[in-house]
Amino acid sequence: MADVVLDNLEKVYPNGYHAIHDLNLDIGDGEFLVLVGPSGCGKSTALRMVAGLEEISGGELRIGERVVNDVHPKDRDIAMVFQNYALYPHMSVADNIGFALKLAKVPKTEIKTRVDKAAATLDLTEYLDRKPGQLSGGQRQRVAMGRAIVRQPAAFLMDEPLSNLDAKLRVQMRAEIASLQRNLGVTTIYVTHDQVEAMTMGDRVAVLKRGVLQQVDSPSNLYDSPDNVFVAGFIGSPSMNLMNATLGDSADEPTVKVGSQQLSIAPELWAARQSLQSKLGQDIVVGIRPEDTEDAAILPDTPPDRRLKSEITLVESLGSEVIAHFPVDAEPFAIMDAEFEGEDAVEATRHGDSAIYTGRFSPRSGIKIGDELEIAVDTGRFHFFDPASGEAIRD
Repeated sequence: MADVVLDNLEKVYPNGYHAIHDLNLDIGDGEFLVLVGPSGCGKSTALRMVAGLEEISGGELRIGERVVNDVHPKDRDIAMVFQNYALYPHMSVADNIGFALKLAKVPKTEIKTRVDKAAATLDLTEYLDRKPGQLSGGQRQRVAMGRAIVRQPAAFLMDEPLSNLDAKLRVQMRAEIASLQRNLGVTTIYVTHDQVEAMTMGDRVAVLKRGVLQQVDSPSNLYDSPDNVFVAGFIGSPSMNLMNATLGDSADEPTVKVGSQQLSIAPELWAARQSLQSKLGQDIVVGIRPEDTEDAAILPDTPPDRRLKSEITLVESLGSEVIAHFPVDAEPFAIMDAEFEGEDAVEATRHGDSAIYTGRFSPRSGIKIGDELEIAVDTGRFHFFDPASGEAIRD
C-alpha cells in the first residue's frame, strides 16, 4: 500500500487540447478517492496518467516515495479495473484472475493460493472453472476485481467499473466494492460520472470541470458547503435550485428577491454571512436544495415571508418522497455551456415566462399536477454565490 500524489499534473495533447490543468491531489495510504464530473471533464484522463496509459505533460506523479512519471505501467505497482471488464473469454475464471501472476512467473502453488483466497473474498469459488460468458455482469465484475486483488498492488485504479450494470446491480456492487476496499485497505482512485456513486463510496470526492479541480472534500462537506455554483449544481440529486436573485436593502430585515417574490433570510444565517452585508441591494445567486422545501400545508407554522407561491407542473412519486416541479419567475443561474458539454446548450425547462425548479416533498402532501400551492422554504439553509465569479459566499 502507498499514498499517491499528483503534483501540478498537466496534460496537453499534440493538437494543443489542454485536458488537465495544474491538478493537485494527495491521496492517503488506504484512502478511497473518487474523481467525478460530467463527460469530458478529464477524470478518466487523470486516472490514465496515474496508470501510465497517458503521458504526463507536466508536473510530478508519485506512488509511495517514488516518482513514476517515466516508469512503465507494469512497473508502477498498480492494478486497474476497466469499464468493460477486459476478461479473456477463452480462459476460465481462475485463469483470468491469476493471469497477471502467471506472466510475472509467480510459482503455481502461490498462484493457486492467491486465486483461491481472492475467489473466496469475492464469492466466486464455485465459478472458478467457468468461462466469462457463463457469468452474469456482476460476477464478471467480481472476476475483474479478483484479477486486481491477487496482484496485491500499492493502489487500485477503477475506471467507471459499474457503468455496464443495471441499476439494481450497481447499487449492490458499489456497496460490495466499498466494503472490499475498506477490508483490504488499499489506496483506491475511482472514476465515475455518477455523483450518487461518488457520494456513497468515497472517503473524499474530487470534482473536476474542464480538467480543473473544483473542490476535493468529504461527501458531506461537498454537499453542505460547495465552494462554487458548479459543485453546488453537480452534487445532489435532484440538483440544487440556483436562481438569479437580489438582496434586499435592509440589514435589519434581510431578504432575498427571487423573481417577483421575496423571502426573508433566517437571522442565524444572516449573522453567519457577514460579507453579505456589503452586497445589500445587489444581484446575487441563491441556492435552494430541493429537500429544503416542502408543501406548506404540511408545515402550517411556516411564516408567510418564508413561502413561495406557485403551481405544480409535474409530480414524480417515489413512494418515500415526492419530487415536485414548480415554476418561479426567477431566472436560473447557468453552470454548464455547450463547449464544455460538447453538445447544444440545454435550455432550462420553462412554464410560460418562468423557469421550472424542483422540491422534495413528503408523500403526505397529496399534490397533483395543476395544484396551486404555497411552498415552505427553509431560509436558514440558503446557499449564496457571487454571480460574477460563481464562488460561494460563506463568511
